[in-house]
Amino acid sequence: MLQYADIGAALLGGLLLAWVADLLTGRRGFGGASLVSGVGLACGWFLAVRVFAVSTLDSWVWVPWALTGSVVCLATFFLFRNKR
Repeated sequence: MLQYADIGAALLGGLLLAWVADLLTGRRGFGGASLVSGVGLACGWFLAVRVFAVSTLDSWVWVPWALTGSVVCLATFFLFRNKR
């Protein structure tokens, strides 16, 4: 069970980041923010594990990379979204 703790921590961190971003931007929709955050988590994981090879899945090094990817995706999502 503890071997998946890093995955759970990354998912909870991504949901927390989506919730905070949704609060800071005026509660426009948690569903969209959580989807964008999840995509950012996947992108950050991919960069850390597959592209730059700075980590493997059995270490915690990829979790900050994934959370950073989530922050970047959320920032660009709220920066470039349509504000009708």
